[in-house]
Amino acid sequence: MKRSEFARAVEQEFGPGYGDVVVRDLVLVELGNRTAHEALAAGVAPRDVWFALCAATDVPEQRRHGAGLPEPR
Repeated sequence: MKRSEFARAVEQEFGPGYGDVVVRDLVLVELGNRTAHEALAAGVAPRDVWFALCAATDVPEQRRHGAGLPEPR
């Protein structure tokens, strides 16, 4: 997963406004008590951050995989 795909997945799952709040404010124990924003800045892979975010917010399994991929042209 690329950073752009992570951003797209967050927006699709949480919406543009709430997605920003979740990424910047929700502390994720799984990522060393960092927010998704802090974890990404520290070099954690976007895919790992996405799965930690999904687990913390109870995103259903079927919406976790393949999220953020652009629509085929």
